[in-house]
Amino acid sequence: MSTSLGEVLETARRQRFVGRRAELAAFDAAVGGRSARRVLFVHGQGGIGKTTLLAELAARARAAGRTVVQVDGRDVDPSPDGLHAAVGWPLPAGAVLLVDGYEQLTPIDGWLRAQFVPGLDAETVVVLAGREPPAAPWRSDAGWRELVTVFRLDLFGPDETAQLLAHAGVEVSVRPHLAALGAGHPLTMALLADLAARGQVPDTLADAPDLISTLLQSFVGEVPTQAQLTGLATCAIAWSTTEELLARTVGADAPAVWQWLARLPFVSSGPGGLAVHDLAREVLVAEFQRRVPERYRAYERLVFDHAVAGRRTADLFFVHRHGPFGAVIAALRMQGSAAVVPARLDEHEQVCATIERFEGAASASLARAWLAEQPERLSVVRTGDRVAGFSHHVLCPSGSSLEQRDPVVRAVLDHVGSLRPGEHVLINRFAAGVDSHQRDPYMVVAGPVSSLNEWLTRPLAWSFVVVVDEEFWAPKFDYLAFAPLVRVPVGGVAHVAFGIDWRRLPVGVWLDLMYERGHSGGTGPAPAALLRPAPLSRERFDAAVRAALQCLHRPELAANPLVGSALGADAAQVRAAIEDAVVRVGKLPKGQQLQAVLHRTYVRPAPTQEAAAEVLDLPLSTYRRHLAKAVEHLTDILWAL
Repeated sequence: MSTSLGEVLETARRQRFVGRRAELAAFDAAVGGRSARRVLFVHGQGGIGKTTLLAELAARARAAGRTVVQVDGRDVDPSPDGLHAAVGWPLPAGAVLLVDGYEQLTPIDGWLRAQFVPGLDAETVVVLAGREPPAAPWRSDAGWRELVTVFRLDLFGPDETAQLLAHAGVEVSVRPHLAALGAGHPLTMALLADLAARGQVPDTLADAPDLISTLLQSFVGEVPTQAQLTGLATCAIAWSTTEELLARTVGADAPAVWQWLARLPFVSSGPGGLAVHDLAREVLVAEFQRRVPERYRAYERLVFDHAVAGRRTADLFFVHRHGPFGAVIAALRMQGSAAVVPARLDEHEQVCATIERFEGAASASLARAWLAEQPERLSVVRTGDRVAGFSHHVLCPSGSSLEQRDPVVRAVLDHVGSLRPGEHVLINRFAAGVDSHQRDPYMVVAGPVSSLNEWLTRPLAWSFVVVVDEEFWAPKFDYLAFAPLVRVPVGGVAHVAFGIDWRRLPVGVWLDLMYERGHSGGTGPAPAALLRPAPLSRERFDAAVRAALQCLHRPELAANPLVGSALGADAAQVRAAIEDAVVRVGKLPKGQQLQAVLHRTYVRPAPTQEAAAEVLDLPLSTYRRHLAKAVEHLTDILWAL
């Protein structure tokens, strides 16, 4: 007896089928009469393997001697008559009905549940497969709860992915790369395997535009509106998408777009907003960058600026997922939530115990002392009831003797040198994860996220981050434009402090630099064109003020070191700052005569000091004594600006 082409096709499909053991077991039990379950719901995102699973179920049903009826919701008029016509009503007794694309039949879901399925023969098995979970009555009704089993199809794990690629004949050497690209998504893996069979192995998904287009169609289905497309782009860019963020990108359509996005099977909803599955994100990003690169870049900047304005540090951190932090970000997204929050007092000892375990008793002793003095600057990531990662900052100068007792902090402050009144140095002194110390993903989030929050909310002169694992952290700090400036042993363990001078590279300029590096790459120090002049020491500052007074109204002032400092970006601003400081000298106790001396000597100068003394009706010696005192007060005021 000859074999039909259809039978050959079915055999080939079955030989390549992998995974879905729980679904197959439940179906076999229903068909074999070993289970009272008669309706199986299968749901999941596009390309997750619903249609492939239904084909395997059909083959198993036929092998068991059952009559199989298959329909696709996309080809059915969503009405009772339409479904009756599609299935060839009435169904034979004991048939197996397989419905693909069940989301298309949503308009008759209530009728199907109340009349159609209850009217079937008791031995009939029904499998409904769609993108969305079943409506609540399928789960809440006491009767249906006894007859319905619901399965959400998830991504393939490593074993199933390996089997799929092996069945497809992909060369062993290529399989790990394709597995990483496909991220366990069955359709993506199948398409990549097909490319590999033709000798085309893309480096990234973006290198295979036809594959991207196919995946996008499977993910999204119907053609979205422009507002929905913009919402998809927003979700693809942001770590998590809130309705507030959507209002920035889609305007008044935000509520409707939010609801549409939340229903998509590749979008999950959490406390922080909506998040797209990583593979879907890569597909969406590649498609938007290919089709509307300028518009997509504008959305990226808008999301970035929204994150900066709202101090959404997780979103800012996420910008760098393609840089040195990429592996950590991917690991954390797999593990779930990693919120960085203020620590509780009862968590301090967990932190210190971790420091002692990895860095020794000397570091733990210093940590306990700093936590006692600045407990409010300890941030943690919790998993369950334990601290999984932490980061503690020290703000200096604090007036504490610890600044001298702690050799790392002392060395950092020695490196910084003189600070102007009100200037502060922030040192991320201790950071670790409880499992893998400074390579632990939870530490790699706790440190940067808590630091970003400090940098965005507090004016600082310098920031430093202290690590003991220089090999791991050096490339990351090079990317962040931080330099290794201090090396100090503590308890026999080498500590390295990477730092940045915010007086030379303001935080806003640094954020722009990080935005560019997050998209186009780049490492090393900040470009010289972005840097302000190096801050002056107090000694050099005093000398510059005296020199500026001598040429306050002459062109030479433009070359004075004060230009470009905190006093002003050009000579006119520096002159105005000095003249304002002269007025402020006059408001000091007994300062009016000192102001007059400064005014007649520098602001509206007499031809000579002798002439100035004569105008002020002062002996020359008294005038010069007053002038020296006035310049001293003036310099103190300017230094404090």
